[in-house]
Amino acid sequence: MQSYIKTIEDLSLNAWPSHQLQIYDGWLLRFSYFYTHRTNSVEQIGPSTIPLDEKIPYCENIYNRWGTPCIFKITPLIDPAFDSLLAERGYQVAHPTEVKVQDLTGFSLEPDTRVDLEKDISWEWLDALFSLKGTTSRIHRKIVPTMYAAIPKDTIAASVVRDNKIAAIGLGILDRDHIGLYAIHVDPYHRRRHLARSICIRILQEGIRQGARHAYLQVVPDNISAKTLYDSLGFQDLYPYWFRLKRV
Repeated sequence: MQSYIKTIEDLSLNAWPSHQLQIYDGWLLRFSYFYTHRTNSVEQIGPSTIPLDEKIPYCENIYNRWGTPCIFKITPLIDPAFDSLLAERGYQVAHPTEVKVQDLTGFSLEPDTRVDLEKDISWEWLDALFSLKGTTSRIHRKIVPTMYAAIPKDTIAASVVRDNKIAAIGLGILDRDHIGLYAIHVDPYHRRRHLARSICIRILQEGIRQGARHAYLQVVPDNISAKTLYDSLGFQDLYPYWFRLKRV
């Protein structure tokens, strides 16, 4: 179990680059103007030698200079004592997330509607992402395209068009023998029409065609409609993670 969790964590890091990175004694400090918790947090990727009483304030100082909260990602790979230590230092739990996985052997579902697939992430797809997420921050609109362009793995950009406009999108990221599902968004006007389901199925189909044997995704616990969809596709819970956040 622990080794597979480590694999999924590695795949997730590859799939979602940050705007800036620093390596600090086995810790990866990620910064992206607080676009997401994942891309703006500290992740432990190797052994640590510097005392925590020195390392944690160092990270707090860095994120303070960057102008964002100091955030640590907590997974089952992290010593529970570290999570408790952060709680004692005033860090609050933020953005709990569930990781789901699926063995794609025998996957045979079919989409309900046409889904367009592209190998590259186009400006049209990015514009749709901003529109569907309601992203208005000028700095996010500037840096996010560079983050997607920095993905070092093969991608599958999916979209569904309605009335000459992109109504739903999704992204598949291939790494080793896995396909990760990311950025599944549907225009509210077109929800409950199986567009997200069709996008997921087509990405998984194309992933299988390109050699994927397993799939993974991440979803927040209170997104019941998304969890119901992913369960219907065959995904199962693997592990939860969360963040510890403190404004410094």
